[in-house]
Amino acid sequence: MATTTAAVGLVDVTKRFPGVLAVDRVTLDFAAGEVHALLGENGAGKSTIVAMLSGLQQPDGGSLSLAGDKVRLGSPTESLRAGISTVFQHDMLVPTLSVFENLILGEPWWRHPDRAGVEARLADLSRDFGLDVPLDANAIGLSLGERQQIEIARALLRDSRVLILDEPTSMLTPQGVEELGARMRALAARGLAVIFITHKLGEAYRFGDRISVMKQGRLAGSIAPEVLRQKDEASAIDEMVHLMFGADDRAAAPKVRGATPDGPVRLAASRLCVNEASDAIAVSDVSFEVRAGEVFGVAGIDGNGQKQLAEVLAGQRQASSGTVMLHDRDVTNESVGRRRALGLRYLTDDRLAEGSVGSFPVADNTVLKEIGAAPFFTGGFERRQTIAEHARQLIARFQVRTPSETTPIGRLSGGNIQKVLLGRELSGDAGVVIFNKPTYGLDLQNIAASRERIAAIAAEGIAVLLISTDLDELIELCSRIAVLDRGQIAGIVDNDPAAHAAMRQTIGRLMVGERLVDEAA
Repeated sequence: MATTTAAVGLVDVTKRFPGVLAVDRVTLDFAAGEVHALLGENGAGKSTIVAMLSGLQQPDGGSLSLAGDKVRLGSPTESLRAGISTVFQHDMLVPTLSVFENLILGEPWWRHPDRAGVEARLADLSRDFGLDVPLDANAIGLSLGERQQIEIARALLRDSRVLILDEPTSMLTPQGVEELGARMRALAARGLAVIFITHKLGEAYRFGDRISVMKQGRLAGSIAPEVLRQKDEASAIDEMVHLMFGADDRAAAPKVRGATPDGPVRLAASRLCVNEASDAIAVSDVSFEVRAGEVFGVAGIDGNGQKQLAEVLAGQRQASSGTVMLHDRDVTNESVGRRRALGLRYLTDDRLAEGSVGSFPVADNTVLKEIGAAPFFTGGFERRQTIAEHARQLIARFQVRTPSETTPIGRLSGGNIQKVLLGRELSGDAGVVIFNKPTYGLDLQNIAASRERIAAIAAEGIAVLLISTDLDELIELCSRIAVLDRGQIAGIVDNDPAAHAAMRQTIGRLMVGERLVDEAA
């Protein structure tokens, strides 16, 4: 029988990062004896809460509580000592060590490993929770499900009172998901507080005793156990979708663009597929068209193939099948440089590590994709004055705040780095621009400015593909929104100003696993 004793909690907690209010005055308890499902879009604050409970981050305001008492978890070690264990989405096992060696990592170095004691306790865990832990196997050869079992076993061997499972089902088979669900319920029945982070609403309903939803750093609402038990799955999911994707009462409704432009098709994908390693999402059978003057959106929970799609369109990845058409020309096997020469531009979501060289001056970063080309290079030699003048013009046009064009770009703010990259991509004859999360990590002023620029370049007749995890951003800018789920397009929704709320609900449902039904079928 579940109890209602709060094992761990947050009391009016606030956490800020540069330009981002990640958690905003959140009060939330996680009770012993319950599986507490924590939901929310990317950037809603879930990961920050996990980081604070795990001792990786500390609150800027408010406090954490343990069994009702205020506590400071200043490090992961302090969190573990307090009885809080975290199983992260990507396992933390050392692949070259055996299972037994991984289980005893962190034990006092002066104490001889108690293998017999570990074996005895694992026998109990195997009987009570169905854990199968091969002590002598190397971690590198285990399946995802087996590695996850070892992470859970390690937490139980520490006599943890709180177990945080961060996206634990994302890589599991359906059978593995059901086994994990049964294991979570068994752990809760033994008195543990289980915090289950997931994007999958059906799993939250089936396995959760209580459900809480984060939205834009705040607690949007919770469904208590007594209420959840009275709901069927469909009505529970309706409420979760409303909490996750309903209009935010703290801001005015976004502007909504009109109908799809009737200009010529500038970018098209037809049955596009990208094979990936077993631990990554593949792109499968993706088809769409983007017209001149259109902003075509791609929504979805982060990690569902968005980056792979952007990179195969830009030429940074090879398509395994299907075609990419640019201005009626098949560019499926063309290089990045050739696609750029034909007018395709790509702004990556990783501004510093991929989109720029942080130690290089702003000026050099403005011509990174033009190395060796006129007018910036002649006979293999760079023309410093030409590059500097080009950079000064870009700085003025895009209002980049920098001491000068010689300043290393890594010293600029995220918004100003984004302005430099946008200016670089729009130089020359750009006909199609692909944006991957262009406003991620920016402050409100720079978010608004970036959205205005995206709308402006579409108004000039440029075709824009906008990949974003911000649903408000997509609704504000796009005429159509495709939803990517597990590497496939779950549906394409027309942006309808007269049905704003219903459209949000439809997109939200597609993002969490539903599919649009072809009414003509």
